[in-house]
Amino acid sequence: MTDETHVEWRDWGSEAFAEADDRDCPVLLSLSATWCEGCHEMDAVTYAEPRIAANVNEGFVPVRVDVDRHPRVRERYNMGGFPTTAFLTPEGELLTGAGYLDVDGMRQVLESVRQMWAEKGRSAGRVPRALDADLPPRGELTDAVESHLAGQLEVKYDEEHAGWGTDAKFPLPRTVEFALKRDRDRALRTLDAVRDHLADEVAGGFFRFAGTRDWGDVAYEKPLDTNAAVTRAFANAYLYTGDDAYLDPALDAVSFLTDDLWTGYGVGGSLGPGLGRAYYAAPAEDRADLDSPRRDLTVFAGGNALAADALLAVAAYTDDDRAREYAHRILDGLERDLIDADSGEVTRYRGSDEVGESDLLGDTAHVVSAYTRAAGVLGEGATVARAVADRAIDRLHVDGSFVDGPRSGAGLLDRPFRPLDGNVEMATALSDLAALTGDDRYRSVARETAEAFAGATERLGVQVAGYGSLVGRLLRGTTVIAVGDEPGSDLHRAAWRVADHEKVVAPNAHRDGAPSPEAVPEGSAVVLAGDTVSEPAESPDALLKRVAETAE
Repeated sequence: MTDETHVEWRDWGSEAFAEADDRDCPVLLSLSATWCEGCHEMDAVTYAEPRIAANVNEGFVPVRVDVDRHPRVRERYNMGGFPTTAFLTPEGELLTGAGYLDVDGMRQVLESVRQMWAEKGRSAGRVPRALDADLPPRGELTDAVESHLAGQLEVKYDEEHAGWGTDAKFPLPRTVEFALKRDRDRALRTLDAVRDHLADEVAGGFFRFAGTRDWGDVAYEKPLDTNAAVTRAFANAYLYTGDDAYLDPALDAVSFLTDDLWTGYGVGGSLGPGLGRAYYAAPAEDRADLDSPRRDLTVFAGGNALAADALLAVAAYTDDDRAREYAHRILDGLERDLIDADSGEVTRYRGSDEVGESDLLGDTAHVVSAYTRAAGVLGEGATVARAVADRAIDRLHVDGSFVDGPRSGAGLLDRPFRPLDGNVEMATALSDLAALTGDDRYRSVARETAEAFAGATERLGVQVAGYGSLVGRLLRGTTVIAVGDEPGSDLHRAAWRVADHEKVVAPNAHRDGAPSPEAVPEGSAVVLAGDTVSEPAESPDALLKRVAETAE
């Protein structure tokens, strides 16, 4: 029991569900996060109320789960945000649930669940639709997939306030990146709104979302994943525009990532240097009253890999030494503490007294993407990317698409879950890796994965616009600039500055194992677009000319 909540929280696991089975009562599952302000408020107000706590302890088996440490639990039981309060049968099936609950709301829900249990018992439980036995609807990859999602950019766009949707506004960085090549004006207007409303002008970085259509009621959490992905989106916007209005927020975010979230050694339970998971910053006018911001300094593999990817994008487009240095340090830390480079195993996190799960789809996808980017920017990383990709294909690619992790565990963790966003991230990373290495096996798995969801195209919205990017690249091929030179040369730097954020740059292509059908002459570069291979270019100006010729 904690002094703050007076609730006798159990850890997630088979013991808690066995207790619920023995007592013949529901499980109350609380999904929470260190960075979640509403979660802390619910602890301080709702669960701290003695009668609420007593009712919970007497009538339920209360289980507290940190959503960052247990993403598979989060994805199966999330009720639309955090905090989530879900009620489960002893078999892990869902009875009902809600988001934030104040004292009166919790009292009503507890009584409702008690009555439901008394009347129906375990038969009231259900398995969420995403976990049923049906596979995703397969289909053929056609231009219609990309066209549909490009059309959604216009249909769902908020012309008055920018961004997509009419309620809460999220940055949607993958949607912005899809739009940068297909609807640039709306993409840039959305980034303008993110900069004006979600950028922290005091400390740098980006807040998680705005609660209203006009970007008001800001949620002041600054999670690593959000900051990394939005930083990359701003960097990609700068690549197309050359406008400091998009570069400056990215550089401010780099400073936030490498200052405020950098852990050093042994901080927050992490084993090595890296970026902590999240940071809660109060509104600017309230910060003087706080001793320190709330932080979670656990180093997570997927979030750090995503951050390295973003930092490398900034470094590639701008020669920013700080971004390059910290990306290198993150990757070194991941290999030392969380990635087995020989087997390809990725461990989610490793604290002083606990170790996270391994082989989770989200983590492995971000790791493959980051190390593929590192191979293109730094000239090293392809070996790690291949090892992790091979293991993910072997262990997680089941019946044509990827499941989110091992198919075992308490509750509904033994049910396969095939998240579209996770599949898109992994398939995109595999497509990039195929373009970098010339290995068609990765492209084949990426295509099979994309086909696994193509039958549901008409139901897809802007939130998964990255699927359109993936399908477009699989149909047309990824543009590859193979540089017969070392990273950092003028030709290599020029290749990264070509205004196409979906391209792949392969340095050292004059050596064996390059993606080009033939070794690229040393000191030159060629552009591969579909089945076309350009003539060698020996200068940055000539390279830009070759790029333009292949685009015609």
